[in-house]
Amino acid sequence: MKYIDTSVVKESEGKEVCLAGWVHEKRDLGGIKFLLIRDHLGLVQATWTRDRSNEETGRLIDTLKINDVVLLNGKVRKMKQAPGGIEIVPTSIKVLNRSVHPLPLDPTDKVKSGLDTRLNARALDLMTRSNVALFRLEAAILSSCRNYLSEMGLVEVITPKIIATATEGGASLFPTPYFETTAFLAQSPQLYKEQLTLSLGRVFEIATYFRAEPFNTVRHLNEFVSIDVEEAFADAEDVMCLAEGMVRRVHEDILKRCSNELQILGLNIKVPETPFRRITYMEAVEKIRDLGEEFRSGEDLAGKALESLGKSFEGYYFITEWPIKLRPFYTAKSEKNEELSESFDMMYKDLELGSGSKRVSSKDELVQRLRQQGLNPQSFDYHLRVYDYGMPPHAGWAIGFSRLVMAITGAKNIREVVLFPRDRFRLSP
Repeated sequence: MKYIDTSVVKESEGKEVCLAGWVHEKRDLGGIKFLLIRDHLGLVQATWTRDRSNEETGRLIDTLKINDVVLLNGKVRKMKQAPGGIEIVPTSIKVLNRSVHPLPLDPTDKVKSGLDTRLNARALDLMTRSNVALFRLEAAILSSCRNYLSEMGLVEVITPKIIATATEGGASLFPTPYFETTAFLAQSPQLYKEQLTLSLGRVFEIATYFRAEPFNTVRHLNEFVSIDVEEAFADAEDVMCLAEGMVRRVHEDILKRCSNELQILGLNIKVPETPFRRITYMEAVEKIRDLGEEFRSGEDLAGKALESLGKSFEGYYFITEWPIKLRPFYTAKSEKNEELSESFDMMYKDLELGSGSKRVSSKDELVQRLRQQGLNPQSFDYHLRVYDYGMPPHAGWAIGFSRLVMAITGAKNIREVVLFPRDRFRLSP
C-alpha cells in the first residue's frame, strides 16, 4: 500500500490507509492509547483500544519514543475530539528507525530551547511545527518574488559567484585559491547586472552572496540571499515602484496560499498600501533630532538613530536623496544637488530591507567616482570597457531576502529565518 501524508487523511474517511511519519506525542490511559503522528504537513491522531486493535500493536506502542519513525496502517474514522476531527484506528505499526534519547531539544516545541542549542541541532529544530510553517511560508515568499518579477517582464539571470575583484569596493571579500591565482566569493552581482542592461534590458537575480565582515548582530550574516534588479532606461522612482509592487504582491500571495502556515505562526498579515511613503534623508535626520537623538547630518543611519526612526514610521517606506558620499561609487548624483544622490533605502520600521539607485552611466564620471572613493580604476577595467559599447541610463536595487522575511514574520534575529545560518562564529552545521 502506498503511504499518504497527513494533508489527505481527512479525505480518506472509512478507508484503510498507510501513513508515514514521526511520533510526536504519546499518551496511555490504560485501555486506550493515543499517538500523534507528525509528517511534513501536519498531525494525525492514532487511537488504540483493545476492542478495535490487536494486542501486538498495543505492545509496540508502549516501546515508542518521541521522534521514532513509523509506518502506520489503519482505518480512518471521524472523531470530533481528535485534531482535525478524524483519527486512525491502527491495525499495524512498523518502526522504520528509532530516535536516540535524550534528544538535544524537544521537537514538539513544548519545552523551549535557546537559539544556540537550536542551531547546533538544526535538523531536529526544523522539525517543530512552527519552523515547518515558517520555511514553507518562506518558500511561498520566494516563489512570489520570482513570479512577480517575471510577470513584470524582467529576465532572470545567473551571474558569476567566483570573481576577480570587488564589485562594490567597500565590502571585504572571502579569498579562495583559483588555480595559479586568487579569486574571491562574490558579495554582489552589481557590475554584472549593470552590464546585462545592454543586452537583456531588465534583469533580476535571486542568489546567495558572501561578505567577509566580522558581523555580530541580529540583522547580518556572512552568507545571505539577495534579490537583485537592474533596468535599462529607468530612474530611481521607476525601480522603487517595482520594489513596492513586489512587496505588495508577496503579501497578497501568502494571504491566498499560506493560511495554515500563518495560523500556526500566529501572524495577522495585512497587504500594505502602495505607493509606500517617501521621506528624504534630511527629513529622516530632522525626525531623529525631534525625538531627542543627537545626530549629525551626513552620517549614515544606524543604531539608535534607526530605532528612533522606526518608532515614527510604521510599515514600509523609502528614505531618498542620500548624501552622495554615503553611497557606492556607481550611484548617480542628484541633478538638483551634486551633494546628494538619486538613491534610496527601503525600510520596514527600523529595519533596512535593501537599497537602490539610479546608476552612473558616464564612463568618465564613473572613473572619477572610483578615484574619489580611493579605488583603482584599473581594477575595474573589465567593467569600464563596457561603457565604450553604449551604456544606457539604468537603475536598480538589491533587497535582502531574509530581511524581507523578518519584516513579514516579525522575527527578531535573522538566524531564525535562515535554514543553516553562517556568521563569524558558526560554520557548522
